[in-house]
Amino acid sequence: MNFSEIFIRRPVATTLLMLAIALFGSVAYQALPVSDLPNVDFPTLMVSASLPGANPETMASAVATPLERQFSTIAGLDSMTSSNSLGVTSVTLQFDMSRELDGAAQDVQAAIAQASPLLPAGMPTPPTFRKVNPADQPVIFLALSSKSMPLYQMNEFADTMMAQRISMVSGVAQVQVFGSQKYAVRVQVSPREMNARGIGIDEVEAAIRKHNVNLPTGTLYGPDRMLTVQATGQLTSAEAYKPLVVAYKNGAPVRLEELATVFDSVEEDKIASWFNTHEKSNRAIVLAVQRQPGTNAMEVANSVRELLPSFRLQLPPAAMLDVLYDRSDTIRESFVDIQFTMALTLALVVMVIFLFLRKLSATVIPSLALPFSLIGTFSVMYLCGYSLDNLSLMALILAIGFVVDDAIVMLENIVRHMEDGEGPMEAALNGSREVGFTIVSMTISLAAVFIPLLFMGGILGRLFREFSVTIVVAILISGVVSVTLTPMLCSRFLRAHRLGEEGWFYRTTERFFDWMLHVYDVTLQWTLRRRALTLAFSFVILVATGWLFLQVPKGFIPSEDTSQILAITEAAQGASHLEMMETQKKLAEIVRNDPNVESFMSSVGGGSANISLGGPNFGRMFMHLKPRHERALSADELIESFRPRLNNMTGMRVFLQNPPVIRVGGTLSKSLYQFTLLGTNIDELYKSSQAFEKEVAKLPALMDVTSDLQIRSPQMTVQIERDRAAKFDVTPEQIETALFNAYGPRWISTIYAPNNQYRVLMEVDRAYQSDPSFMSRLYVKSGKGELVPLDSLARLEPSAGPQTINHYGQLPAVTVSFNLRPGMSLGNAVDQIEELSRTHLPATITTIFQGTAQAFQKSMKNLGILLLLAVVVVYIVLGVLYESFIHPLTILSGLPSAGFGALLTLWLFKLDLNIYSYVGLILLIGIVKKNAIMQIDFALEAERHHGKAPLEAIYEGCLVRFRPIMMTTMAALLGALPIAFGYGAGGEARRPLGLCVVGGLVFSQVVTLYLTPVVYTYLAGLQARFQRRGSVATGSLAGAAAD
Repeated sequence: MNFSEIFIRRPVATTLLMLAIALFGSVAYQALPVSDLPNVDFPTLMVSASLPGANPETMASAVATPLERQFSTIAGLDSMTSSNSLGVTSVTLQFDMSRELDGAAQDVQAAIAQASPLLPAGMPTPPTFRKVNPADQPVIFLALSSKSMPLYQMNEFADTMMAQRISMVSGVAQVQVFGSQKYAVRVQVSPREMNARGIGIDEVEAAIRKHNVNLPTGTLYGPDRMLTVQATGQLTSAEAYKPLVVAYKNGAPVRLEELATVFDSVEEDKIASWFNTHEKSNRAIVLAVQRQPGTNAMEVANSVRELLPSFRLQLPPAAMLDVLYDRSDTIRESFVDIQFTMALTLALVVMVIFLFLRKLSATVIPSLALPFSLIGTFSVMYLCGYSLDNLSLMALILAIGFVVDDAIVMLENIVRHMEDGEGPMEAALNGSREVGFTIVSMTISLAAVFIPLLFMGGILGRLFREFSVTIVVAILISGVVSVTLTPMLCSRFLRAHRLGEEGWFYRTTERFFDWMLHVYDVTLQWTLRRRALTLAFSFVILVATGWLFLQVPKGFIPSEDTSQILAITEAAQGASHLEMMETQKKLAEIVRNDPNVESFMSSVGGGSANISLGGPNFGRMFMHLKPRHERALSADELIESFRPRLNNMTGMRVFLQNPPVIRVGGTLSKSLYQFTLLGTNIDELYKSSQAFEKEVAKLPALMDVTSDLQIRSPQMTVQIERDRAAKFDVTPEQIETALFNAYGPRWISTIYAPNNQYRVLMEVDRAYQSDPSFMSRLYVKSGKGELVPLDSLARLEPSAGPQTINHYGQLPAVTVSFNLRPGMSLGNAVDQIEELSRTHLPATITTIFQGTAQAFQKSMKNLGILLLLAVVVVYIVLGVLYESFIHPLTILSGLPSAGFGALLTLWLFKLDLNIYSYVGLILLIGIVKKNAIMQIDFALEAERHHGKAPLEAIYEGCLVRFRPIMMTTMAALLGALPIAFGYGAGGEARRPLGLCVVGGLVFSQVVTLYLTPVVYTYLAGLQARFQRRGSVATGSLAGAAAD
């Protein structure tokens, strides 16, 4: 049966079928979204709760613990972490990838409701949650700045108008406002003035509450009209609060402005943000826009950009709106670079075909398999809901190198028949019939290699599923094109070769190919006479491959240059806001003067989604670098340049990160990789973690070793003398309320505006906040109406306590984070840290890697099994196709040589074996066996139909198929070459994959040309012996039955 004959004899139908593939693929290409990575809906929820004034211990025990107990019962919960600081708790819930996020959100809401009766009654609002995708970076940062406008006026525009309008854009998930400076009226009372007039701080609070009201006042219904009653009970500015009467003393009113300084201020005056370029550095409000999972990042960014002209028209002249960073620019640059890489790969592969065939018509025919295979794949990508991203386009680039193989095999065999004197039609029919099964075997077995990737779990499974499906579809379409369009075109457009028509180029290259074939012939005969030596060499290669696999360092997700750097600055616990601002400005000046930086955001204080990184002693800088071709240093090289310069400030540590394209987990730490210690005994945990951190810092492979342990924050403990307080008729509640009123600041009233609500805050005068000894001058009003100084009721003792308390699961936790030194591998770091944990931690302390390091541990186990599974699947498929247990072993015998070449190349280039390298190894399993399939198919055909011996058959098959083997290998080699060079944005991450393929192909090509015939002859002899024994056994049974 000849499947191709139908299409050879029906050229119109074949042509229209191919045009349909091209048409639907072209339409699908226009509709495919563009992104940097496949859509990965990482199922994570963040729960937030607040209890103003509560210390971290109270937040951990009274707020976090009841919530965690309820959350732990939710199905599919993979990990739960919480961070507790002054008045705030944040719980991050990460679910299994199979869990549907909306369903998990409903369960979380129910758990919050169940925990509510156990939570403190003083919480202003119930805990809330929001959906976050830690794997996704904001698509665009906007900076609103001015040299003269008050910050609260800019914040009003940013928060009320811009953020709300951007939130309405299709595809926007949320808009975060950094450096928020929301308007507030701040009342700073003077203890000295209040004591002089005999007024307590609680009286000031009560007076403000009573004088600022916004209550319903009713309606008048007259005979002719209705009137709404309006009262001016609300005070809307600081000036309006100043004449407010707090009390009457000696018949005279005591006004607020006599007791306090009242002024227009902001809610959070201990945070600040700046927008910096080489030309300017201004205080700013920064908006970070995140997209919804599954939406097109470029479309979201473009939609936000379309709003900018209208925003600028509404802004006052003194305000400036700048784009700090647009992620779509990086995506667009990477997309353009990958398209160029694809075009370059196409050109290289076509060039290989032309060099071997040296005829335009013969070159065009197999080359048509390339566009039809790629364009047809777009249709399936669209139906599957995929996007044009780095992984799917990388799959297509790699496919270019071997989708043409089937067409080459078909064409070469038809040309060989024509050279034997057959006409185009006859040659097409006979040639397609001979290699039809070969092409089917090559196509199905190559596609089968990627089946295990389809069943890979976790976030890596989600990512590489799109890669696998894309490349498998391209392979299958190329197989269809090769057995339909290619033989049809050969029957119509190929012409018989005539002597004397060749040019100098044809004659020169033909002599070179003949010389290559002669060399191969001689060396093959020499090898076949020394088969035992060849097998011994293959055993050495197998052992060397295993040794190299152990020696090559193991990595996970390689670093990419996305033109951004994140810096986290940390001062000593207890550092003042003013000190933080001054130091941050000095650091920013260093960054501003670097020519590689385009612009950057700098901020101090709160504002981080991670509480442990949003404390008063933390700052952040988000740097947007110039495009890669405009700067001398890559992002990683620039980090190494910045590290000594930025860490030269006394009392300040700076942690620099090249944000990973794929962020695994929901926790952002000061360094990229995290190792968490857990224990029930908090004192033992804290002591052990500090000692362990010092040991980890000694490891030569690591740098930026730090932890989230913050237990030395300076405190002033107010030890209440209860007997003395009772003597003055003062309760502990009154003392703590007075302290919160003085040092909160206390939110004592609300101003209701048409578009927003603003707070009225009360605290003591700044002079009384700067010196702890001034606390003794705070007065508390007793039940007898007397003002009692605080030092008469309590002792003031300096102490130290936790700034944050962290949990993992439901246990106290300390996370040690670290970065790798240049050239060091994550695998070695993980092994060394695990060894340290076994020798330096008590048995009561349990440990676990988090985030990327945890995913690395799991992936190393899975990826090794994945490689073995890929080999097994290919063996099964080949066994089914050939109806043999022996022949698949012959075909797969060259795999160790491919692995050796790939691992040796990684070792020579000092690269680690990461997830991209593993994909390269899987690709090699599919590519390398093609050579053996072409050799063995010919040999089997010669044995079965021409009665040749195995040695003669495989010898002839090797010589006849030498040229198509060289063509297909060179095509695959040059197809992977642009990736191996690491061209374009993000090319450095894809480079290990290309090097694996190139190195594996070069070495295995040389080895398998000789190893496959040797293994074939040995296994053919083994199979013959089994068949003879089977025949003898069958004959004996037959004779016994006859007797």
